[in-house]
Amino acid sequence: MSDKFPNNFIWGAATSAYQIEGAATGNNRLPSVWDTFCTIPNRVVNGDTGEVACDHYHRYETDVKLMVELGIKDYRFSIAWPRIIPGGRGTVNEAGVDFYQRLVDCLLEQGITPHATLFHWDSPQALEDLYGSWQSRQIAQDYADYVTAVVSRLGDRITHWMTLNEISCFTHKGYGVDETPVHAPGTQVNSKKAVWQTSHHALLAHGLGCQAIRAASPGSCKVSLVDNFCVTVPLSESPENIAATQKAFHTCGSNGGIIFPALTGAYSPALLELLGEDAPDIQAGDLEIIHQPLDYLGLNIYKGAYVRATDNEQGYEILDWPKGYPKMHMPWLNIVPESIYWGIRHVSDTLGHKDLPILITENGCAAQDEINAQGEVIDSDRILYLRQYLKSAHRALSEGYPLTGYFLWSLMDNFEWSWGYDRRFGIIYVDYQTQQRLPKASFHWYRECIRQNRVV
Repeated sequence: MSDKFPNNFIWGAATSAYQIEGAATGNNRLPSVWDTFCTIPNRVVNGDTGEVACDHYHRYETDVKLMVELGIKDYRFSIAWPRIIPGGRGTVNEAGVDFYQRLVDCLLEQGITPHATLFHWDSPQALEDLYGSWQSRQIAQDYADYVTAVVSRLGDRITHWMTLNEISCFTHKGYGVDETPVHAPGTQVNSKKAVWQTSHHALLAHGLGCQAIRAASPGSCKVSLVDNFCVTVPLSESPENIAATQKAFHTCGSNGGIIFPALTGAYSPALLELLGEDAPDIQAGDLEIIHQPLDYLGLNIYKGAYVRATDNEQGYEILDWPKGYPKMHMPWLNIVPESIYWGIRHVSDTLGHKDLPILITENGCAAQDEINAQGEVIDSDRILYLRQYLKSAHRALSEGYPLTGYFLWSLMDNFEWSWGYDRRFGIIYVDYQTQQRLPKASFHWYRECIRQNRVV
């Protein structure tokens, strides 16, 4: 195989509603848990909020023009539940639907295929007040009703649907036992079991959501889950280390309790043994609901964890990072390019889904972007990062793994959750005072990769 990607390879870019839209109170939208979280002192850097963000709600036409300039034919964005059903359940806000109809029409006019994520962390505050959001099983049904409302109205324009984005981030990072969680709703619960119960409820929402999409879609469509599982990577590719990596995959992060039930219909036995009494309560029929057939799987991959075989009880060791290990502009963003290859390989080899098409739905990095004297942002550090990760993606393709596309995170700088506007992930620089957009060096580099259909 040459260094080219397949002719039908999807080159895209991604964003999410709360991070870019702004217009937090426009057209009947009510607060999400993130709107509330941002008002609590010391939760978000500099007290930043998503109230205006990139003002994409009003500037989407300008942003779509930049997508055309970039050369992407596929765009992943998310739909805000608090815009569509502001109270979380009940009445549909047609003004909220109208925004997404306009956005999608604008994309389609420019030959760009919309890929819609139905939930990217911004659950309605009304449901938090009513029953504690993801702490309640009720949210799964309310989410499915919201999905039905969206797909029945937009399914004539959108055929690529993603149910939930990164379950572990809005559950395990939104609820905590001993310390205040870093993500909304930022709720302290009294046990580890209560935290695992939130991700179990999210899995139920995913399952019911898949069923709702297929029932409501006016035509054929594609349905996926987007997960950011912990990618275990062998320190060296010896047979022993590769075997250890597969074993460690079960208990690394929350893998055994999120991606395992979603793709295999069962929690990993290794994880359940580890959790003991902290395992979530699973009702009869839950796993059947959770284990829905998927048309493809979305993977968000930024980093990995190095593993080696050892003669301890587990048979493996997840290694600590040396002090000088290179990282990008986030404390967690260690540079592990081969994590893309191993993430894809784990779906086939460890989870047993050899034929499940895979989309990299997010990959990118925060860099310390600065505008130089010529008015440019030369983010060669981001290009270095992206180039290595894309080469790793190409390796997976060359070995026959079913990778079908890549969405760069992110199209533009945006509200980076609890980091506020302090960290920049975009290939377009956003001046938040003026809302001016400035394509960075990485934008032009990525455009060239797309043009040549290879890593340049």
